[in-house]
Amino acid sequence: MIIQNTNWNFPTSIWFGPGRIKELVKACEHLGIQNPLFVTDEVLINLDIVKSTTELLRSGGIKFNMYSNVQGNPTGSNVTEGVDFYNVNEHDGVIAFGGGSALDAAKTIALMSGQARSIWDFEDVGDNWSRADVNSIAPIIAIPTTAGTGSEVGRAAVILDEEACSKKIIFHPKMLPSLIISDPELTLGLPSNITAWTGMDALVHAMEAYCAPGYHPMADGIAIEAIRMITKNLPIAVADGQNLEARGQMLTASSMAAVAFQKGLGSIHSVAHQLGAIYNIQHGLVNSILLPYGLKQNTLAIEERMVHLSIVLGLDTPGTSTIINYILDLRNQLNIPHSLKEVDITSDRAKEVGEKAFKDPSTPTNAKPVNARDLENLFMAAFEGKLENL
Repeated sequence: MIIQNTNWNFPTSIWFGPGRIKELVKACEHLGIQNPLFVTDEVLINLDIVKSTTELLRSGGIKFNMYSNVQGNPTGSNVTEGVDFYNVNEHDGVIAFGGGSALDAAKTIALMSGQARSIWDFEDVGDNWSRADVNSIAPIIAIPTTAGTGSEVGRAAVILDEEACSKKIIFHPKMLPSLIISDPELTLGLPSNITAWTGMDALVHAMEAYCAPGYHPMADGIAIEAIRMITKNLPIAVADGQNLEARGQMLTASSMAAVAFQKGLGSIHSVAHQLGAIYNIQHGLVNSILLPYGLKQNTLAIEERMVHLSIVLGLDTPGTSTIINYILDLRNQLNIPHSLKEVDITSDRAKEVGEKAFKDPSTPTNAKPVNARDLENLFMAAFEGKLENL
């Protein structure tokens, strides 16, 4: 291999372990945040983990307000409303609490709190991020409550542009939270199906990152270990939601997978982003259905890596086909559908999906070059549930 010149980045301070949420006031003090905006989503706002967490702030004398108008696929209007609320109440930081949707919305609110430009001016294209007024980006404390997106260690957010009916990636280096409280106890109440979908989302992150071209051995190593941890612990966490060890391993592996995908993602995410925008379907569920199809389409480009991964996982007859069968068995164990048509997605917009997916920022780092027709074929194979069509 020819050694390449490249740039590597790794994340921020993480306070990990059961009960660490009790240190939230300390985290605010550590960052000099005195009046945070607590951002969560429209489902979590009514749950006990939000009530108990905000009580920690009250008892610690921290002044705060809450914003929860965040949908499962957060929108530009969710962010704009949150920014207005942030500025009217003169907040000085953001607490991002929840799954990927809440964390992405919160991080984008922190970015946009002092900007004069439109949110879409910071789409992850070229050097758009350099347009931001860096000094006006609010500090962020991230508290993940699902083991899936890994948004807590990311410098970007996926936001739905409602007018364009397309998900866009908003990026800035300072969207990376200043501090993360990673407490597995907060994930104990997660339903089994959400545990499965979010966990598979983390697996797709690690798989696509590992398969992405480019020289980043640190990301590759983290991705491989994340894959091993997820495949070992996700079935346990789904079967026994109170298993704190499995929950903790999944929360760690989710962050690891997200660190790894700074190397890049691929066609699975390119297509999944469009399906989320068009059909408003849960991102992890779509990713988990698409995964074996994406691997099959990329077989020629990833065979050597899949041989190595098979050996790491202790599988016989190493190779891509073995990994695909392993993923199919895992999905069956987790009660995840085999085709997109089983989750009420239709095929009438297949060409549109392919064309929009080709423009997605994840496409250039797919394991092999693909065009819009390739991505349309990927979607259709997953829709029909026919791996042999790829």
